Amino acid sequence: MGDWLSYTPSDFLLFSARTYYRLFELYNRAIWPAQILALLLGIIVLWRLHRSCAWQGSVVTVILAVGWLWTAWAYLVEHYDTINWAARYFAIGFVIEAVLLIWTGIVRHRLSFRPYRDWTSRTGMGLFLFALVVHPLIGPLVGRDWMQAEIFGVAPDPTVLATIGVLLTVDKQLPWALMIIPLLWCALSGATLWTMGSANAWIMPVAALGALGLALYRVLSARGEGRAQAEP
Repeated sequence: MGDWLSYTPSDFLLFSARTYYRLFELYNRAIWPAQILALLLGIIVLWRLHRSCAWQGSVVTVILAVGWLWTAWAYLVEHYDTINWAARYFAIGFVIEAVLLIWTGIVRHRLSFRPYRDWTSRTGMGLFLFALVVHPLIGPLVGRDWMQAEIFGVAPDPTVLATIGVLLTVDKQLPWALMIIPLLWCALSGATLWTMGSANAWIMPVAALGALGLALYRVLSARGEGRAQAEP
């Protein structure tokens, strides 16, 4: 029993921080220049969020779903799986999220967005901008090579953060089914980065807790307004 107590979480990690970030460098070299297209698609999402129209939800949904599918195959299966046997199971979760996005936003037309409806939606927009613009800069800012940058649409963490941000701007009822997998990934990614001693390990869990708190606040506020209107 004493031997087990001497272990730390890092003893169970299958790879080192150096190997993990080196993988991103190899991945970015392999898919270049897909990162440019991904950033352009991110800008299109930002543009469509600010312009309501009949097909706003469809455009945003398709771009997000493509990002989840690309990340599932190109990064998780083709690259991350080489250092982590669980990556293929993570990929299944990413594919499920993409299917849920298509089902909710395209098939059922249940997703429309109002980024300035309230301060919760504005925070969601801020999170999306963080994922699109700031997150790729974190690696170089803490001393890693630029080729190890994580980009929205082709890397899991910024894609997940961007999706959470967009979902917080949904016009009507929050789609909780679409929030589950992104929130779980935030916890998983945060635990992995913390175990590796990464300087940015706090970002994903803090974003998840903040988003969850905002989502619950919005639900409770909506219920309170409904009760107030129902009272004579």
